Amino acid sequence: MDFALLGSLAALALIDSTSFGTLLIPVWLLLDAGPARTGRVSVFLGTVAAFYFAVGIAIALGAGAFLPRIGEVLDTRPAMWAQLVLGVALFFWSLRLDRGKRPASGGGRLIRWRERALADGGVAGLAGLALAAAAAEVTTMLPYLAAIGLLTTSGLTAVQIAPVMAGYCLLMIVPALLLLAARLAAGDRVTPLLRRIGDWMVNSNAVAWIVGIVGFLLARDAAFRLGLMSF
Repeated sequence: MDFALLGSLAALALIDSTSFGTLLIPVWLLLDAGPARTGRVSVFLGTVAAFYFAVGIAIALGAGAFLPRIGEVLDTRPAMWAQLVLGVALFFWSLRLDRGKRPASGGGRLIRWRERALADGGVAGLAGLALAAAAAEVTTMLPYLAAIGLLTTSGLTAVQIAPVMAGYCLLMIVPALLLLAARLAAGDRVTPLLRRIGDWMVNSNAVAWIVGIVGFLLARDAAFRLGLMSF
């Protein structure tokens, strides 16, 4: 197993762990009044992880089934140079995005999502909310899509891709699980931290740094395969 590939996938998974569905909604659930609702948070995160695992496996294995020569094409030097150029372009585009001081948007939509998260709809309702949140953002999660692309072109077999994707999806929810553990251990003492995380996610422009990191990882992967980097 290529350790450079595993490192890139781990970095992408940790970026994905800060998304709307993998962190913000769990933070809202943890901020709910009263004792930490372990079951609700666990059901939500488990459903999100299962959804991303199923989609990732379907795309990665589907690409291998319907496009058997995709790996050979993308492993050519022109394709690797194209990936390098794309990664560098994304990185510098992120710097341009970061200069734009955009006000926070989508406040009404976030309020509606928060109300749905805090509504007591039982296990089925919470699982439905998790599926809705994951489906709403899956096509915009650049790190997740980049990770699927790296797996598709890695030359791994289906037997190898499945556990790697499972590990990726588990790592995506680890930060939220750590916050859950902290909530259980420290109770309301972690509330200020949870509020700061929630406020940062609502008000920050995360698009710029996500695009930048994805661009860097794509460029780094291409540079390794081209032999431009040896460590």
